[in-house]
Amino acid sequence: MNREYLRWYSQRLHRDMELLVFGHAGAKVLMFPTRDGRFWEYEQLGIVASLADKLRAGHLQLYCIEGLATETFYGSHHHPADRIRRHTAFEEYILNEVLPLMAQKNPHECTIVHGCSLGAFQAASLVFRHPHLFRKLVAFSGRYDLTIKVESFGDLFEGYYDDNVYFHTPTHFLPGLVSEWQLERLRQVDIVLTIGDADPFLDNNRHLSRLLVDKQVSHQLHVWGGRAHRAGAWRKMAALYI
Repeated sequence: MNREYLRWYSQRLHRDMELLVFGHAGAKVLMFPTRDGRFWEYEQLGIVASLADKLRAGHLQLYCIEGLATETFYGSHHHPADRIRRHTAFEEYILNEVLPLMAQKNPHECTIVHGCSLGAFQAASLVFRHPHLFRKLVAFSGRYDLTIKVESFGDLFEGYYDDNVYFHTPTHFLPGLVSEWQLERLRQVDIVLTIGDADPFLDNNRHLSRLLVDKQVSHQLHVWGGRAHRAGAWRKMAALYI
């Protein structure tokens, strides 16, 4: 199986950024790591291995990137306004550096976005904001509102709120989304969400599902038994849904 390491200096983030590419052809998959993960996390967790047959067959090509959680949402040493601004710069890096690289390396027309935990939030925010760029969203164990408090998970903005927080939070901006152009393109995206029935974000996933129904956006919400916020479940989910 092809495995390629890439690194370059991002003018938008003013730092070096790294990623791993797995596979040689097929649908391109942009993969966001979890809060504590790095660009090599999905290889370490065995998720890449769970997709090995599809990678060798040329059905998928994975692009595993950095998530910058400690510089954005979990950058507690920064003011919340700076955290969300850093996230917007990260999104610009994705749109203007990573996606063009993917298109240059692989002309396949299908681009999938995937993430687990915080990576699911980042994946969903990106796809819902720019649905014309993607064919599929696959999000595992996500919290789609970082301002809510659930179990040990607190408000990552500590009560701070501005337009950047609003427009990057799927469950906040979706109810007010009235652009038919954007909604029609969102309705063309294959959306797959998964959550465990004992997971802390179950209600949040159901809330997002209801918002999508209200906007006539078809999607799948798969509720697994027990606590599915873990690598063992994600490996099984990846083989089924990506």
